[in-house]
Amino acid sequence: MPDDFDQLEWDAVLENDCRQLIRLAVREDLGRSQDWTTNALVPHDALGSAAVVVRQPGVVAGMPVVQAVVDEMAPSVKLEVFIDDGSQVEPGVTVAQLSGPARDLLTSERIMLNFLSRLSGVATLTAAYVAACEGTGAAVYDTRKTTPGWRRLEKYAVRQAGGRNHRLGLFDAVLIKDNHLAFAHGEADTSPGEAVRRARQFLAQQESDAMVEIEVDTLEQLQMVLPVGPDVVLLDNMPPETLCQAVAMRNQLGPQVQLEASGGVNLDTIRTIAETGVERISVGALTHSAISLDFGLDWL
Repeated sequence: MPDDFDQLEWDAVLENDCRQLIRLAVREDLGRSQDWTTNALVPHDALGSAAVVVRQPGVVAGMPVVQAVVDEMAPSVKLEVFIDDGSQVEPGVTVAQLSGPARDLLTSERIMLNFLSRLSGVATLTAAYVAACEGTGAAVYDTRKTTPGWRRLEKYAVRQAGGRNHRLGLFDAVLIKDNHLAFAHGEADTSPGEAVRRARQFLAQQESDAMVEIEVDTLEQLQMVLPVGPDVVLLDNMPPETLCQAVAMRNQLGPQVQLEASGGVNLDTIRTIAETGVERISVGALTHSAISLDFGLDWL
């Protein structure tokens, strides 16, 4: 059995998602027409150089996206990248330089900066959560609370900042939540333990080694599922004192099972949660509440 969910790195699948989003962004900006302002004011043969400069401190993510924007929108532009994804930067740092047709630089500017700003915002927020857990042994995980269409990119940004990727989608793991159990209410046996058994049986029939995780919100439910041996148990909205009890119970009844805390997690609470002994903390805010990092394009 795998010991964790797949972790995203930049690959052909991720780049394909990125390029589809870039093409959509181009349609949003240009429609089936042209950049009227640039084409009215800038000669078609004008050349220029510009620097992509960060305006505030943070963690960079999305430099491969800048290259993809250039490939899609401005193939005549030369790109030099000076900063690797995952790097901490201060205001005024030049992360990349572009040279080539001035019209192409101006037309692609906003799309390029939007991608870089959004992904770097996710990375910057993730880095803050990871730093808050340093030394505890707990890892910070993202969730599926992502911008539709941007999931791989946003989860990639989480990884670049030291976070971990939870399941990418419904297709790559079993996660039994309260609504699954609630819908099955009235079946012959819909206890959390039986739900894990049925999931294992189904996966065996499908010849799949996907991970099995189940959500519980009481210690009584945890006691039922630990002997069955799910890979991970998600402890939903438990206060720190209850999480400590859950860890002690797990250590006694199912030491091979990892515990994931979720709910009520923010930068003020995550350290206390991490110190309870759980191995994982999932944080939807990494992707649904990140504020874009400010970048600008400055002519040289």
